Amino acid sequence: MSGRTIVRAVAFVVATAAALDVGFSISNARPLKVDLPWEAVVGGALVIGIIAVVATPLLIIAPYRWLRELIRKAEVSDLIAGVVGLIVGLLIAALLAFPLAQVRVFDIDTWAPSVVALICGYLGAAVAVMRRNDFSHLVSLMFAGRAARRAAREAQERDGEERDDHEEPGAGRLRGFGASKKNARNSDKILVDTSAIIDGRIADICQTGFVNGTLVIPRFVLEELQHIADSADSLRRNRGRRGLEILQRLQKDEMVPVEISDADADTPEVDAKLVKLARQWRCPIITNDFNLNRVAELQGVKVLNINELAHAVKPILLPGEDMVIKIMQDGKEAGQGVGYLDDGTMIVVENGRAYMNSTIEVTVTRVLQTVAGRMIFAHPKQNSGPIASVRRTGTA
Repeated sequence: MSGRTIVRAVAFVVATAAALDVGFSISNARPLKVDLPWEAVVGGALVIGIIAVVATPLLIIAPYRWLRELIRKAEVSDLIAGVVGLIVGLLIAALLAFPLAQVRVFDIDTWAPSVVALICGYLGAAVAVMRRNDFSHLVSLMFAGRAARRAAREAQERDGEERDDHEEPGAGRLRGFGASKKNARNSDKILVDTSAIIDGRIADICQTGFVNGTLVIPRFVLEELQHIADSADSLRRNRGRRGLEILQRLQKDEMVPVEISDADADTPEVDAKLVKLARQWRCPIITNDFNLNRVAELQGVKVLNINELAHAVKPILLPGEDMVIKIMQDGKEAGQGVGYLDDGTMIVVENGRAYMNSTIEVTVTRVLQTVAGRMIFAHPKQNSGPIASVRRTGTA
């Protein structure tokens, strides 16, 4: 017998019994002088029981399923925070119930405590769920502080014992410092965005050894990458296939471990899922998506931006330095010529239009850092004409 059948049977019995009790009570009530035949009472009770059976899925089963699905999708941290907040709210309501029970105006003592209990319970659970990350961070800081103090106390005790034994002083402090650093160690996971995989430079960065930790690629990122690879647009399809090739290269590389995770978040957008997982795991996100970068930073998530890394490792050029550049196109202003370094940095050469499609030696006049990147202004070096053979672009 299924649970739905049992619930309907119980609802039929309870509704029928209640209807019979009410019907016979009305029939036996002398002041009302209502003489109901037992057939009418039984028939009415059966009708009410049938109505209860029909209405049970809407009144009991549907809300139960909705609540069960809500609990199933909710995170464990949300459930724990909600229960703790509910308990705190009810404790506050209990403290307010005693003074409210003393108020006799408008029968406040009869209904106000119940209303206050509902309001405080709801507010406590809602606030705890919405600010659970702040509360958990506060609790972790409290425990970390206690652990650090305990480690320092143990280190002092060991240091004292070592001094008494004429050993090298300070060894206990070093061990205590190591223990506190170990306790303060964060997660070594790094969430990888789809844009970082498609970009391809992440594989080269991992081979250099600058990435420490495990690259975690959620299943929904992999599905988005596969969806791009199956796109009807040839450009998107090629980008998606290149991303899959980069992912295979990362898995074969032994420098940095790669993990495919089934973790998910209750939100439809991939960027929002990444930010939510990063907040839960307290780990950074590696990406080159400008919008994801800003949204994650606003929510307190650390971002490793590949574009910012590329800008940071560009060679530093100072005014007065000489370099060799090929003039490729006209500039915005009259007489200007534009060239590019190997890393894509734009070089604006004053009076460089006369050397179009020629390689010349220039002197840097100023360097301008913009949101889009670094822009360098220069002018042709005096007594220097076009260079016949194209040399490697760089500083002189």
